[in-house]
Amino acid sequence: MENHTNIGIGAERTREIADRVEAFVRNVVVPYEQDSRRDHHDTPTDELVTEMRGKARAAGVLTPHILADGSHLSQRETAIVLQRTGLSPLGPLACNTAAPDEGNMYLLGKVGSDDIKARFLKQLVDGDARSAFFMTEPASENGAGSDPSMMLTTCRLDGNHWVIDGRKAFITGAQGAKVGIVMAKGDAGASMFLVDLPDPAITIEHVPNTIDSSMPGGHATVRIENLRVSADQMLGQPGEGFKYAQIRLAPARLSHCMRWYGACVRADEIAADYANRRQAFGKTLIDHEGVGFMLAENLIDLKQAELMIDWCAAVLDTGALGTAESSMAKVAVSEALMRIADRCVQVMGGSGVTSDTIVEQVFREIRAFRIYDGPTEVHKWSLAKKIKRDWKARQ
Repeated sequence: MENHTNIGIGAERTREIADRVEAFVRNVVVPYEQDSRRDHHDTPTDELVTEMRGKARAAGVLTPHILADGSHLSQRETAIVLQRTGLSPLGPLACNTAAPDEGNMYLLGKVGSDDIKARFLKQLVDGDARSAFFMTEPASENGAGSDPSMMLTTCRLDGNHWVIDGRKAFITGAQGAKVGIVMAKGDAGASMFLVDLPDPAITIEHVPNTIDSSMPGGHATVRIENLRVSADQMLGQPGEGFKYAQIRLAPARLSHCMRWYGACVRADEIAADYANRRQAFGKTLIDHEGVGFMLAENLIDLKQAELMIDWCAAVLDTGALGTAESSMAKVAVSEALMRIADRCVQVMGGSGVTSDTIVEQVFREIRAFRIYDGPTEVHKWSLAKKIKRDWKARQ
């Protein structure tokens, strides 16, 4: 997998990390794709994840975007490394760069107190725990989704503790997580709290079967009743939850783009190999214009996605919040990757819809990616509002 992006001063170091990650994913992780250790939702079990992480730790590629001294690669550097972890749907799990953990580590590293970093962040960076981010709420109750201001989960101060009540939905990784970041609204506004999991006050009501199957713990509906959280477990200050959500979400959207870009690179490799080997009507499929053109369009979409990721990462590296830029990247990249995954299935015909290769899984995962971290339409609506604000400012 080649990447010719100019990544600046840390280029040599980043390429060395990325090359080690790619070798590990291709040689060690890919064989695990046929491993039967899956739950009834077809997601990898914690046993499987733990085994892969042990091998990643031994190979020196566990949490590769966070260095031994605790410093973090730049977003442009992170992009190159996370793209390599994404070459297998299991790669981010094995290398500890998967959602929601990667985004949660980023947030705690930026905002967490020393105590929170020692108690909660360290176990995540070490790959010893999974985490969950409790923000989205059930649509049936008209709770927070793409519009977090609709949050219904409440928090109130009681002595030296906060008491939290509410319900959450589509909480990725909640089942089996050891660290939770819970968002709730109080008199000062929305706040975030760190909690140890499991906790008897947090009950998993339902884990639905979903189109994707790459994230352990699924996407649970959760009830929170009389959860008591020590005041020192609040992240930052009261009422700053929405600000912290933006700190997390802009890079997290981009990280999804990075990882699934890698998956589509691999899917395209598999489809191209098939097209160059399979014979039909007297010649290989690649020599049929309809197939060859689909693979050519894949190359174009992959390059455009790569450049969009790098551009957005460069904006975030300036220290800008990057909300609009991450929205543009999320839309452009997720839609491009959907086209790529669809073409890969089409090129491979019947083979493309079987589990004999990862192509059909990549198709399913990318379809889900177009929804989570904000559906395409919500990001377009947000960008349209920005266009209107900018227009008014010029009048």
